[in-house]
Amino acid sequence: MASASCPSVVRSFDRLRVTRRLGAMVLLAVGLSAAWQQPAAAQWGGGWGGGMGWGNWASTAQQGAQMGLAAVVRSQGYANLQNSEAAKNWEQAKTLDMQNRAQWTETYFEMRKTNKAERAAAAGPPITQEQAVRMAKMAAPSRLGATQLDPVTGHIEYPLILTADIYREYRSRLDSLFARRAASGGSLRYDDFVAIQDAVGQFTDALKAHISEYAAGDYGRARNFLDSLVHEARRPGG
Repeated sequence: MASASCPSVVRSFDRLRVTRRLGAMVLLAVGLSAAWQQPAAAQWGGGWGGGMGWGNWASTAQQGAQMGLAAVVRSQGYANLQNSEAAKNWEQAKTLDMQNRAQWTETYFEMRKTNKAERAAAAGPPITQEQAVRMAKMAAPSRLGATQLDPVTGHIEYPLILTADIYREYRSRLDSLFARRAASGGSLRYDDFVAIQDAVGQFTDALKAHISEYAAGDYGRARNFLDSLVHEARRPGG
């Protein structure tokens, strides 16, 4: 009885080993299939099943290849769409930039034109030559009377504040120059005229240096008097 049961036991163990080997091969095949299909499934967020636990794996190698190819095609199409949208956005931005620049330039020149017109309107029409001459005469210092500048002797009667000792040097130079002018009958050489301008200029600078010492009215009269001396030197005496 013992010898008859041994072959049966041996056969049972053999069938068990074969079954285990087949199970291992099946598990290996399933694992390889899962690994092969994983990239294609990742492209579409869990496969056609939408993450519901079905449709993630191909039933055959051919089906898996077709699914992978479809995923690549869809990915390429999506990339092309994105590139196209980006190009359109760039062109639109460029167009808007050019339009903004053109509008800014147009606005700039329009503002310049308007500003120029407003200034011209505010300034009024240009003055004529006759008006310019009349305005120059009005702006010129008033002529000195005979008591202020004697046309016969060339004596100068200075305003009170100009008689201070600090101005003696300038008075002396001007007295000499205008006395020479009177002696010549009122005519004046160019060199003497330049000398009068120079003396009056230095006299004016000295007066400005002491401006804080005088009342506004006294300073104004003295300043106008010196300007009138230069104006008189331009005109014939007598």
